Amino acid sequence: MNENIQLKNRLKVARAEKNLSQEQLAILAGVTRQTISSIETGQYCPTAKLALILSKVLNKQFEDLFYFEEAIDND
Repeated sequence: MNENIQLKNRLKVARAEKNLSQEQLAILAGVTRQTISSIETGQYCPTAKLALILSKVLNKQFEDLFYFEEAIDND
């Protein structure tokens, strides 16, 4: 597995497009507000199940919400 590849997301933008708060999205997805916050800030990588639930709730394709980005190695 390439350790330089990170899973990123556009969750905050998609949530804002739907005029949802973190709390409202959390309720719709069945998780806590803290979970949504942690995903948005990249501190938590959601399970495949949760990522698909979020995609469905936000009416977005998985690839529109989640994507890979290669980290820059500064060694």
